[in-house]
Amino acid sequence: MSEQQLTVLFQGDSITDGSRGRNDDLNHILGHSYPYLIASRLGYELAEKAPHFINKGISGNRVSDLYARWNEDALSLKPDVLSILIGVNDAWRTMSGEASGATDRFERAYRHLLEETAEVLPQTGFVLVEPFILKTGATVERWDEWQQIIKGYQEKTAALAAEYDAVLVRVQHVFDKASEVTGAAYWLWDGVHPTAAGHELLAREWLSTVQKSSLAIK
Repeated sequence: MSEQQLTVLFQGDSITDGSRGRNDDLNHILGHSYPYLIASRLGYELAEKAPHFINKGISGNRVSDLYARWNEDALSLKPDVLSILIGVNDAWRTMSGEASGATDRFERAYRHLLEETAEVLPQTGFVLVEPFILKTGATVERWDEWQQIIKGYQEKTAALAAEYDAVLVRVQHVFDKASEVTGAAYWLWDGVHPTAAGHELLAREWLSTVQKSSLAIK
């Protein structure tokens, strides 16, 4: 990592996007998702070092969509820590039978973007967050199929994390356990997208994992 102001970049789909601003308005620039919660906590605790947090998540993105905009929205920003949460839209396109889901490019595209980033920015540390779902809303009708696809993506994410020496943030078990008490919709209102409480749960697990790792933001 650089000795100058540390930059943390969050990448992903709507879960990361959180209706983030598309300009420099600091009231909205990080959105209202887990990156905002992480940035607010670490920004407060590390105020004297003023870490820089960037959210470049885009609603609806698959891994291949990330790769298509990677130069502008990742490599050019030269992050010290790059956090990625992706996968549910890859699964959604496959489940819905859309033409864009005709082939499953999750692992292939994910590997491409990690390989290219490691080549261009060898000092950048990776944080890979596994995709997750709960049985409510959009996932209920074909739950077994949803579960099979997402479990496969979780396994592939873990394998890529090991291959690229990334910090792996496992969250499925945390959501599973939390939903035993409250029901699934309390955390993921449609089985996919977190509520305010769900984003807090995700942020806490990210912080708990990353801040105990070699990529701890200090």
